[in-house]
Amino acid sequence: MRLFLIAALPLAAAPAIANDTTSQLGTGGLLFVTNENVSMDSEDLSISPDRVSVVYRFTNKGDADDNVLVAFPLPDITGDGDFMVAIPDEDEQNLFGFTTSFDGRPVKSTLHQYAFAFGVDQTELLTSLGVPLAPFGEATQTALNALSDADHDQLVHLGLVIPMQYDDGSGWKTDYTPVWTLKSTYTWEANFPAGKTVEVRHAYTPSVGGTVATTFLTPPYDATDEDRPKIYKEKYCIDDSLIKTLKASMTNKTDFYSIPYVENWISYVWSTGANWSGPIGKFHLTIDKGDPRNLVSFCWDGKVRKTGPTTFEMTADDWVPPEHDLDILLLLRRDTAN
Repeated sequence: MRLFLIAALPLAAAPAIANDTTSQLGTGGLLFVTNENVSMDSEDLSISPDRVSVVYRFTNKGDADDNVLVAFPLPDITGDGDFMVAIPDEDEQNLFGFTTSFDGRPVKSTLHQYAFAFGVDQTELLTSLGVPLAPFGEATQTALNALSDADHDQLVHLGLVIPMQYDDGSGWKTDYTPVWTLKSTYTWEANFPAGKTVEVRHAYTPSVGGTVATTFLTPPYDATDEDRPKIYKEKYCIDDSLIKTLKASMTNKTDFYSIPYVENWISYVWSTGANWSGPIGKFHLTIDKGDPRNLVSFCWDGKVRKTGPTTFEMTADDWVPPEHDLDILLLLRRDTAN
């Protein structure tokens, strides 16, 4: 059974709408090198707009200790002339504020980062030029603009940057905009003692995308336009009750953009961690919509319990993560949205 969840909100007047959208980056759980002896007894996953946290309990059922390579892969980030991706933190060393612990002890992980353009690893070149690997941010842009003309020509030739010309009132200038792809993964070695259960915790700030309106009720303009109502129903399991609530909130009954809610999106990658022995013994998921006045919609094959003003909980036994992502649609009141 696929479910959607809503909470009724009071009505409010809608401000003017801008054409502005920020994409989210899908993040997930820890990735373990396949191990036949280590089973996941339980996973307790909590997702909110501010924090994703996971508590795992693993048991090594083998006769010997197991050293396992553990990784937390970050989503690829590709630069663009109109970079509109939600990055929680511009700290290149910890973009998502990632932390983890193993049996209560903080884990010291190694960050692996690489810059690719057209499938070629250009990490060494950028590093030699003193350019940060993050394809966004003031530090990267400043370093690129400070390079020589010859270096600019080389980076353009290799597909690492594109020249962007503009006039700021004092004459024409050129910024060299990064368009490479940053690939990042944290790794560390974990020891699972024979016959014992250990607890692993990790947390990070999610990438929350969004737009400044409710966009999925407007039908396609023509055959070439995307069918957003259909896409959202499939992706977020939106049903008629949510649509009815949104239509009732319209301040102009002929204009869907008068709905006083803005969209936020969170994606969680289920499939990153399915490398242990057998299914997850007990799985518990909590989704927190952040504010009692917000609406939330997502897909779940099973029972959903509303356990608080903003929280919804789901459980499953002997659970196998699906291959598709968990996509969460949050609808925030314009008068409370950041």
